[in-house]
Amino acid sequence: PRQPAKTLWYDRPRYVYLEFCVEDSRDVKVIIEEQRLVFSCKNADGVEFYNEINLFARVNSKDSREKRSDRSITCFMRKWKEKVAWPRITRENIKPAWLSVDFDNWRDWEGDEEVERAMVEQYAEV
Repeated sequence: PRQPAKTLWYDRPRYVYLEFCVEDSRDVKVIIEEQRLVFSCKNADGVEFYNEINLFARVNSKDSREKRSDRSITCFMRKWKEKVAWPRITRENIKPAWLSVDFDNWRDWEGDEEVERAMVEQYAEV
């Protein structure tokens, strides 16, 4: 049986970030399409995780990436329309129980572009 991974998300001027909270993940698969993201993996105990998100707006799948760490898998997706805030990550106006806003990383955009550029470069290096 599959279950959704606990997922945190936050919005930036150029990118939308999603963090799938699965420790010791393996067989990670991330498919980023223009209007949809599909995530799947297993944890050390063999539990299968699967999330499918119809995105609020279009993203540039060619300029989107994911990075795996021991504790989670972070995806950052380049928005087609930069500097347009997303009020939610899903196209549907419903909030799945497994999805939460990442308030630790959510902040006003004022002067945020340099911080965002540094974050993306840090992810790209790995």
